[in-house]
Amino acid sequence: MNAMTDAKHPVPAPNSLLEQIEGAEKAFLTSRRKREADLASAVRFFLEFLKAFESFEATQPCVTVFGSSRFGEDHPYYALAREIGAALAREGYAVMTGGGSGIMEAANRGAKEAGGLSLGCNIHLPREQKPNRYLDRFIEFEHFFARKVMLVKYSSAFVVMPGGLGTLDETLEIATLMQTGKLGHFPLIAVGRDFWDPFFAFLRDSMVRQGTIDEAEIGVIHRAETAAEVVRLVTGK
Repeated sequence: MNAMTDAKHPVPAPNSLLEQIEGAEKAFLTSRRKREADLASAVRFFLEFLKAFESFEATQPCVTVFGSSRFGEDHPYYALAREIGAALAREGYAVMTGGGSGIMEAANRGAKEAGGLSLGCNIHLPREQKPNRYLDRFIEFEHFFARKVMLVKYSSAFVVMPGGLGTLDETLEIATLMQTGKLGHFPLIAVGRDFWDPFFAFLRDSMVRQGTIDEAEIGVIHRAETAAEVVRLVTGK
């Protein structure tokens, strides 16, 4: 990885494009505009991807950890995510998150404390999304879809902790990419049985029963409860 930021001073990378694209996604999605404006948006998409590709370089295997930004340091899921981040770092994996608070902070924190590389793909939002202080390097995005591409592109496994709509969106998009052959079958691991059990019940009792998915397609999402189980599923050991 290169052209990122110093962990002691987590600010956007030099020559940030945020001044050019801040608010661009909302304007693109919520307004009817002339074709020229949409073509200008396409240029902004390119610039954001260019910034990301210039900032990332795959130099070691990476695992992306998803999860809620709302869990505090005293929450059991925070402690578990921190343990998972450390365990993955000790196995030689860089740990990437969305760069924010809660589960993201915990996983980054664990990785950094274990001497591993801690990375973030932050998103510019009005609330709940500031870079956490445990990032060795990070970049910021305006467009959600560009950020999701980067969270998937460089990772060889995905750990999904309890979270909200964003976490569910990320989980289902990765599962869909694997289901449709757009992405190889990398480990996709849902952590926290109590949290995810109702979700899997819905998949079986509604979607499989109604024939919208097959039972085998649920199998792309593995289950885990501990850091050791996560590491075993990621490494295949």
